[in-house]
Amino acid sequence: MDYNEIKEKMSKTISVYSENLAEIRAGRANPAILNKIKVDYYGVPTPISQVAGISVPEARLIVIQPWDASILKEIEKEILKSDIGINPNNDGKVIRLSFPELNEERRKEIVKDIKKIAEEAKVAVRAIRRDAIDGFRKQQKDSEITEDELKVAEEEVQRITDSKIDEIDTILANKEKEVMSV
Repeated sequence: MDYNEIKEKMSKTISVYSENLAEIRAGRANPAILNKIKVDYYGVPTPISQVAGISVPEARLIVIQPWDASILKEIEKEILKSDIGINPNNDGKVIRLSFPELNEERRKEIVKDIKKIAEEAKVAVRAIRRDAIDGFRKQQKDSEITEDELKVAEEEVQRITDSKIDEIDTILANKEKEVMSV
C-alpha cells in the first residue's frame, strides 16, 4: 500500500464531507441543496440541474426555470416531497424558493448537525488510517518490510491523517462561521 493511495482515499472522504455540508441550508440560497432531488423526466429520474436553469438572483432566493415547461409541476412536487423545508412558489413559468431568515435556535441546531457530519468524516479518515496501518503490520509480519520501515510507515500515515483531520476542522470552522453570521 502506498501513501498516495491513502491520501486519495482520505481526500475522497473530505470531498464527500464538503458535498454534504454544501447541501445544508444555512439561510443563504445555495443551489447545492437541490442536488439530491430528482425529477421524473420521460420515465428517467433526472437531477433538477439537468432539466432546468438554476439561478440565485438574490442572497435568499433560488429561481428554477425548466427548459420544458411541462415538467414545472413535477419539479414543484419533488421539491415539496424533499426534506429541504422550503415551499416552492410556482408562477407558471418559473419556481422560486425563498429562504427565510434563520433564528438563533435554528442556527445552533444547524451547527450541531454540521459538527456531527464533521465527526463522521473524521471517523472515516481514522478508519482509513487503521486499515493502512493494519496493511503495513501484515507486511511486516510476512517479512516484506522491517520493523523500522513499519515504524516509519505508521508515522507517515499518522502525519497524513493529522493533516486531513485539520482540513476537516478548517472546513467545519468556515461553515460554522457562515451559519452563525448569515
